[in-house]
Amino acid sequence: MSTRRLTIDGVEIHDRGPCYVIAEIGHNHQGDLKQAKELIDAAKDCGANAVKLQKRSNRTLYTREFFDQPYDNEFSFGRTYGEHREALELAPEDYADLQAHARGVGITFFATAFDFESADFLAELGVPAFKFASGDIRNTPLLRHVAAFGRPMFLSTGGADLVDVGRAVEAILPLNQELCVLQCTAAYPADTDDLNLNVITTFRERYPELVIGLSDHQNGIAMAVVAYMLGARVIEKHFTLNHAAKGTDHAFSLMPEGMRKLVRDLQRVPGALGDGVKRPLEIEEGPIRKMGKKLVASRQLDEGHVLAAEDVAIKSPADGGLPPYELEHIVGLRLRRRLAPDENVELADLEPVEEPVAAHAAPRR
Repeated sequence: MSTRRLTIDGVEIHDRGPCYVIAEIGHNHQGDLKQAKELIDAAKDCGANAVKLQKRSNRTLYTREFFDQPYDNEFSFGRTYGEHREALELAPEDYADLQAHARGVGITFFATAFDFESADFLAELGVPAFKFASGDIRNTPLLRHVAAFGRPMFLSTGGADLVDVGRAVEAILPLNQELCVLQCTAAYPADTDDLNLNVITTFRERYPELVIGLSDHQNGIAMAVVAYMLGARVIEKHFTLNHAAKGTDHAFSLMPEGMRKLVRDLQRVPGALGDGVKRPLEIEEGPIRKMGKKLVASRQLDEGHVLAAEDVAIKSPADGGLPPYELEHIVGLRLRRRLAPDENVELADLEPVEEPVAAHAAPRR
């Protein structure tokens, strides 16, 4: 039995359990507290296990040049990239409000920490888990800093190779073994051909003690189900209330209908997989009776008649009589009673034909 286990806010994630679904709100709230609450409510209504935001301390995260560079495009919320990012950032008190709101509706709330200051803020807030963005896969100082908090972590691996992933995992595990490694393609959106879902198998083989998942930037839901079949037990999908809203993430994020279907389909998979024992099911009895076949008399057959193959027909329904695989075993047997056309052939109606006893040959003189 697998030892992979990760507990988030009282929910245990393991190989034999259901999929843990994270609705990635990110900055799709557009810096608006009311909209963030609406997203949390919708994610809960869709059946997601958790909602996740992104926390940045923008003025310390970016170089001055990068912060001040012009950001003039259709998705911009400010004249410079820094102003744009600041416009999307919620106030510190908003996080406490959202955490309380999420707790009130019954969904787990946490965030991605993009820097040390944000990580410390979230730790003080008391979030039950942390997420690392793909851009921090090589940021071992931040990984170790967050690992020391002792809370479960999700590590996205977009843009990395196995050396990068190994370095990150080795930085975290000595401090904290509560880790989930997520296959991820750092493209927004990611084409289906770029998902490389077989990396999930690679991760499961390389890290047999860790829960493996998928941070899915593809704009559909089917590939998440494939990921579950490959062993992913955590699925993260971006979430929005409006595909046409301003911002790069909205277009490929799931709307509530899509998130609801994703959760529904993932919840159906364990039951659909079953226990691996092939056996007839009760629900199959009616259709198999209707479509199945039995052996019947092809014409009127008299008592004492020795059956030939042409005396027996194979017909539906399979509501009694002998199954067709018995045909070869009954040819050559004698009827103990008369059979009407289409009447079932039963073993009780048949007996072997006794061979005549051969006369002893006279001895030679």
